[in-house]
Amino acid sequence: MIGATTVRAESLTRKFGDFVAVDGISFEIHAGEIWGFLGPNGAGKSTTIRMLCGVLQPSAGRAEVLGYDVARDPEAVKTRSGYMSQGSTLWSDLTVEEHMRLYAGLFGMYGAHQRDAVEEWMERIGLAQRRTQLAGSLPGGYRKRLALACTLLHRPQMVFLDEPTSGVDPLSRREFWDLIVHLSEDGTTVMVTTHYLDEAEHCDRLAFIYGGRIIALGAPAELKRAPSAGVTVEILSRENLRILDAVEDAPFVRSASMYGSSLHVTVERSDDVARLQNTIDARGLGVQRLAPITPSLEDVFAGIVKAGRPA
Repeated sequence: MIGATTVRAESLTRKFGDFVAVDGISFEIHAGEIWGFLGPNGAGKSTTIRMLCGVLQPSAGRAEVLGYDVARDPEAVKTRSGYMSQGSTLWSDLTVEEHMRLYAGLFGMYGAHQRDAVEEWMERIGLAQRRTQLAGSLPGGYRKRLALACTLLHRPQMVFLDEPTSGVDPLSRREFWDLIVHLSEDGTTVMVTTHYLDEAEHCDRLAFIYGGRIIALGAPAELKRAPSAGVTVEILSRENLRILDAVEDAPFVRSASMYGSSLHVTVERSDDVARLQNTIDARGLGVQRLAPITPSLEDVFAGIVKAGRPA
């Protein structure tokens, strides 16, 4: 069950010189949620997480994590939360177990407490059989598992995962998300950033960030139904590429892209579906099917970005 507020950000801003990386964003994350933060590379996801973890000072605005102000009391935030960065530090010449004992010690865990925690998380994350293996020889998916285990050893109430599945194969991505879901079921609040929009379906709520600003916020199903998301149409044809060329620059079309063997086109309103059909017919292009569908989150994101307005 979703609980009280764990993270609260109010007009949170970060500038690097004249460049505004995060531009006055506001949101809340509730206890026990998986809260997704989605957007392309450079949108401001990692900068936001670094501010919430107490690693980077905000330029303006404020944020609280677990009741602690991230600017005034960053150490309290760090000791009570877990942070797995994109480039989590692993040493090639340390084994899996040595890494975990090292991180446990950094969080003040020693003796039987440390041994029990290390054994528990090696079992839970599937590393027990690799305890003596050097980190440098681990496959990418297992390196991510090790980084996550080191993040969770001290049982943080809030976990920040910055692109945890970047650079791993599809099977490892699925297994990693299984672990994230289990964390949430155990009561841990998780904020996860990703640029893989299909992963957002695992989230209770999510936010799209683009150009440092949040452009959409809500549960996945809500975002797909939002009027500002436009109307998405699926087109099946043997001439998809020619249709794409014909419609993508039409003024009533927000976005158009290949989606497997079909074409997804997002238009402004339901009335524009007929205009889309007329545009295709005028080029003499054949269509087997043209019908509105429930959009993917990728469709929603692309449509909102082109429309230039928040959902």
